[in-house]
Amino acid sequence: MAYNQNGTVLIPDLKLKSTILDGLVQEIVQYKVYVSDKEMDQVAQSLIKKHPCLTERGSATGCGGWKTSLKYKLANYRTQLRKLGCPEVTVNSLENKPVGRCSAAFGVKKAKRAEVNFCPIYPSEETEESLEVMRNALLLDIKKRNNRQLVKLKMEKTFAYRRHEIVRDAPMVEALMARWPALFDIRE
Repeated sequence: MAYNQNGTVLIPDLKLKSTILDGLVQEIVQYKVYVSDKEMDQVAQSLIKKHPCLTERGSATGCGGWKTSLKYKLANYRTQLRKLGCPEVTVNSLENKPVGRCSAAFGVKKAKRAEVNFCPIYPSEETEESLEVMRNALLLDIKKRNNRQLVKLKMEKTFAYRRHEIVRDAPMVEALMARWPALFDIRE
């Protein structure tokens, strides 16, 4: 009301600003974990457009500080997701980068437009070791006749393992054909 009457802007205390940023980050993460600078600017401008009392004085756009705070809040949220084991964020951690290229910006892997299940979690009760055993059994099953249902079931179960391997290691097609011959079957 004070903004509408005399143009007084609200200077939120830290707790209120943190709550606002948390709400924005929760909404953003539903769509993307890695947001571009342009998209972050659009979010900050939308916040100011919806609530003009949050406009910042001294900023050219009125939302520069919100954009910066939102970037840091999203980075902290990604850190929390990485600690919880979210595969989409874990694949981009420094521990998973090549030895000579340990910088945060090198080779960030993220979903392309309209890509679904970019880096899915493993099925319940399954580990990387159990899925590797299933992959080895799949190599034997693919050679047998009239075994299509079993191959299809194992391919579905090992989807997350296969996808992690492709995203993390980026193998050549020849190596991928050797490890996953069923993937190159017409029905798959």
